Amino acid sequence: MTDESYWQAVVERDSRADGTFVYGVHSTKIYCRPSCPSRRPLRTGVTLFATPEQAEENGYRACKRCQPNELEPQKALVKQICLYIETHLDSSLTLENLGAELGVSPFHLQKVFKKFMGVTPRQYAEAFRLNQLKASLREGEPVTTALYDAGYGSSSRLYERAPAQLGMTPAAYRKGGTGVTIVYAIVQCPLGYLLVAATEKGICAVRLGDNEAVLEEALEKEYPNALRYRDENRLQHWTGSILNYLEGREVDLSLPLAIAGTPFQQRVWETLRTIPYGATRSYTEIARELGQPGAVRAVARACASNPVALIIPCHRVIRENGELAGYRWGLERKSALLDLEQRSH
Repeated sequence: MTDESYWQAVVERDSRADGTFVYGVHSTKIYCRPSCPSRRPLRTGVTLFATPEQAEENGYRACKRCQPNELEPQKALVKQICLYIETHLDSSLTLENLGAELGVSPFHLQKVFKKFMGVTPRQYAEAFRLNQLKASLREGEPVTTALYDAGYGSSSRLYERAPAQLGMTPAAYRKGGTGVTIVYAIVQCPLGYLLVAATEKGICAVRLGDNEAVLEEALEKEYPNALRYRDENRLQHWTGSILNYLEGREVDLSLPLAIAGTPFQQRVWETLRTIPYGATRSYTEIARELGQPGAVRAVARACASNPVALIIPCHRVIRENGELAGYRWGLERKSALLDLEQRSH
């Protein structure tokens, strides 16, 4: 939806848009649901917010007529759905079955779940299965045991998706990356130390840190048995591009990537790469651009999970009020990156 379609929902008092966003009236500092029966303000006197929390953070209070902050029943439903999925991974998790178990219509269940979680129940189940599988494989469970414990109905289904989801076969992941070659380089940069790691398919990690040892330990923890070797010359072209960016001499980091993530994470990361150099977006704006204005927290989690700093510019995402939010590599680095881009823009 666009801002125009949101406003049209307000004009029409469309109850189907309730829970999707709220609008704040400048003159009264009150925010309402789209379906609120109160008199409609002028469009120029209204600000749209993805959630009641965002409206309240900006100084608005809830309307006593339409009570737009009464979303607890929906949140409780989402928690129930998550719990059911997590404890029934080996069951048929169709919308019809979920709706029957929880006593709601499949359409309503999907709409509410996607609004809060940013993904469909099916995508959530796939991501949870994958996380369960990875945890079991890291603990040394046999591949067959791990995949059935995680709810995969067959090994063929898993192996079809494994390269994209794990970056390698399940057997190789279980062995800590055995059979996988990872080349990495660590160089000093204006923000401390920079690690760049790559497989034959492209860059799989870009990390920032205060010392080389911590960066190497993090890479080893993820792939303890991979053939890892350090070679600054091998990755000189890529590290050189990133260093040029950090020194304000290069604005486009269109480097090849070999990273895995959930479908929603991939969508967020792709959107982040479209933010222009020197510009910023709020978490709310990213969620709206994805067509899921209620998924602000899910957007923030995807930013925090970004495996390739700088190339996917999660540092360009800030709070709606302009303040800096958390950054995996530290707020000082985030501030320095934004200052660099402003100066060099």
